[in-house]
Amino acid sequence: MLTCMLAAGSAGRAEEVSPMVLETIAFGSCASQNKPQPIWDEIVRAKPQLFLAIGDNIYGDTTDMEVMKAKYAELGAKPGYQELLKTCPVLATWDDHDYGVNDGGAGYTRKVESQQVMLDFYKVPADSARRKRPGVYESWRFGPDGKRVQIILLDLRYFRSRAAKDSRPAEEKKRQNLVGWYVPDPDPKLTVLGDAQWAWLEEQLKLPADLRIIASSFQLIAGEKGMESWGCFPTERRRLYDLIGSTGAAGTVFISGDVHFSEISKTDEGPYPLYDFTSSGLTNSSPVWAAAVNPRRASPIAYAEPNFGLLKIDWSGPSPVLTMEARGLTGNTAFSMTVKASDLKKP
Repeated sequence: MLTCMLAAGSAGRAEEVSPMVLETIAFGSCASQNKPQPIWDEIVRAKPQLFLAIGDNIYGDTTDMEVMKAKYAELGAKPGYQELLKTCPVLATWDDHDYGVNDGGAGYTRKVESQQVMLDFYKVPADSARRKRPGVYESWRFGPDGKRVQIILLDLRYFRSRAAKDSRPAEEKKRQNLVGWYVPDPDPKLTVLGDAQWAWLEEQLKLPADLRIIASSFQLIAGEKGMESWGCFPTERRRLYDLIGSTGAAGTVFISGDVHFSEISKTDEGPYPLYDFTSSGLTNSSPVWAAAVNPRRASPIAYAEPNFGLLKIDWSGPSPVLTMEARGLTGNTAFSMTVKASDLKKP
């Protein structure tokens, strides 16, 4: 029944709501199909009602769609992933590697074809709006009024402008603890989401919800590492913060991936405190990248082992409480943080 409701909701009716009250949501990113994926066993043990695959769900990196299909098939054949599909729905967006090219954006030549391959793998219905418009962004709402969760999956690839390269010498970047390749570019002509997706997002944020989980495949708040992030496009990031305020979209929390470690970042630059819970990766991890600078880190550590993110919602009080947990290969909790929805609104 739930799968049918999700299929109907993805057909473009933004007001459609599933009656299921969400209390446990898992998410993850960066899963190489060429590697063993024992993390699925722990995800299944956590008993999520929903799994969000938020990017680099495979490492496709190709313009050959037959190769792309074969790599998705490798993921689909993983026993742990097959078990997950038996226990809960999977909702997905992409990042660069499953889009088709490392750090790719609007210039990727096979994006139209890649979109259909991705939607085929995740069994998105033929009448879905995602089949008919450029980009794989979509939203869903769950639960009745008072216990309503909105899930928004953004597409940061299809329309994205080229990021500005960092030309500084490697030694200079090393002294500043930078590990990436890009610098901020405030040019207002640059875009992350593109005009159509921006207009769509504004309408989604106007819909009533008690909590909003917005998936951004790369990091929103932590922008100093030099890696791909919204920090490379500061004008666009400011626009996003302002849009949350102007639409009155209370209860917003971001999730992200891409960087091969897990952390929580926090900023006060929005209309209320904004959090970005990064979980990466399901198979890929990098202690070197985890050690890079992030003055906005709110979690006690950056966890650089295979992990997934777990969101637990407590509806028992007068205002929902969200707990964000990074969990490792043994089901261990690497770190956790709790936020009250009552604190996620304009003063």
